[in-house]
Amino acid sequence: METQDHLKPLSFELDNDDALKPLSFEFKNDAPEDFVPIAKTISNDLKNKESNFVFFFGTAESGKSVILSSMLYYLRSYAGVLRPKLGTPNSKEANVLLSDFFENIRQGILPNRTTRDQVTRLDLVFEPNNKSKKVVPIDLTFLETSGENHNDIRRGGSYHSSIETFLNANIPLTFIIVTSFESAYKDDSLINEFLDELERKGKNLKSVNAILVISKWDKSGRMDVESAEELDNFISERLPMTSQRINTYGLSKTYYTIGSLQNATGQEKIDLLNLSTAEVLSKWLYRSIIGYDLDYEGTFWERLKFSFTS
Repeated sequence: METQDHLKPLSFELDNDDALKPLSFEFKNDAPEDFVPIAKTISNDLKNKESNFVFFFGTAESGKSVILSSMLYYLRSYAGVLRPKLGTPNSKEANVLLSDFFENIRQGILPNRTTRDQVTRLDLVFEPNNKSKKVVPIDLTFLETSGENHNDIRRGGSYHSSIETFLNANIPLTFIIVTSFESAYKDDSLINEFLDELERKGKNLKSVNAILVISKWDKSGRMDVESAEELDNFISERLPMTSQRINTYGLSKTYYTIGSLQNATGQEKIDLLNLSTAEVLSKWLYRSIIGYDLDYEGTFWERLKFSFTS
């Protein structure tokens, strides 16, 4: 697992021309026009298992959709090519959601809330712009669910069948556990109930791929943390039980912000977009799955070759 030092956001300047560059998407004409929710099927009957699944956990308004949309925007605009994976049941849905995510974030509009009792599944292919053969294309399937559904597991409750399908299936799963700066103290117990649920489903937390994300860090008055200790202290104070699980099992942790927000009309909009934490989380995700950094410089022979071709 990565240490916090590696998760500290990197600063980079956004080029206005590149940030506003139009995004184009190819629509698959023969794809179904309507999204079909997952049926109540046996967990082992899950189709299209050949991917790396990313499951977002978090209560309502914790920032899951904002994190997902900004990660996708970073991957698509700065790290390589991100496109829907052909042959999946909802490739048309993926196109529509991607288009909405990207158009909205460029206009400063925050994503809509996720529909209850439905898993929003995005089957994507990410092709990094790194030339090294070690930095390979990767299939990513992002799973996002309504925060209300996560409350269902309180006090021994159970998830909706659409969520159970993924948690029970034998697939590679990465968990992004989200809680916000303002409401973290309320989520400590529920996060631990979720981790208990994973244990009951046979997932060993010592080897599970997971990260805790403290969203809306801008509410602290800063866009970053002064040191790793500041984040550690926040987690141990507001999330004492979760802090013990993280330290015991060596899970990763970081913070997140979408940037500066304004609330002039009663609705929050992005005033200044900050993608530094989207970059950090995206790079953590890729490295945790592939084992190489997105900005890996290549082998000696690759670096020699790049020096002649650049």
